[in-house]
Amino acid sequence: MFAGEIVAGVAAGSRSLQADAVDFLGDAANYAISISVAGMALHWGSRAALLKGATILAFGLYVLVTTVIAAFGYGLPHAETMGIVGIMALVANGVVALMLYRYRAGDANMRSVWICSRNDALGNLAVLLAALGVMGTSTAWPDLVVALIMASLGIWGGLQIISHARSELRPNSSTDGSGQHSLASTTL
Repeated sequence: MFAGEIVAGVAAGSRSLQADAVDFLGDAANYAISISVAGMALHWGSRAALLKGATILAFGLYVLVTTVIAAFGYGLPHAETMGIVGIMALVANGVVALMLYRYRAGDANMRSVWICSRNDALGNLAVLLAALGVMGTSTAWPDLVVALIMASLGIWGGLQIISHARSELRPNSSTDGSGQHSLASTTL
């Protein structure tokens, strides 16, 4: 989906599709990391989650910077392409998010997978709204605004994952029998 979405994003001139494509690539790497540490001791999953959180945060910052730069010389994206690719991506991410819903309150590693999937589905909905906005206003601003929102989701999700993983790695932290952190606050 990353390859298809990045090609479509560039062809359509859509910053929000390109942002979603970069997020897809990051998530694919994050899923591979999660699978590789599944079943290992909690500290390995927490360390993997730190890496994933940093990656998501970096992608969010990248999207933020490139979108701000694009605002100063940006053409009109193709709303139809944005809509078609946005629907395909929403279906793909919606299925994954539903499969991972039960892990939303798990350890940092599993929670990070859920956060990635949730952010992707929300991002796809936002791309569809941007496509409608571009079509309705004949300006690029809806696309740029959605890209900024997606950057914010990435930044916030990355910070949540880092915070949860760091709390699990503290020497005095404890977990209950389910592997969930016993501290009530696991987000920023």
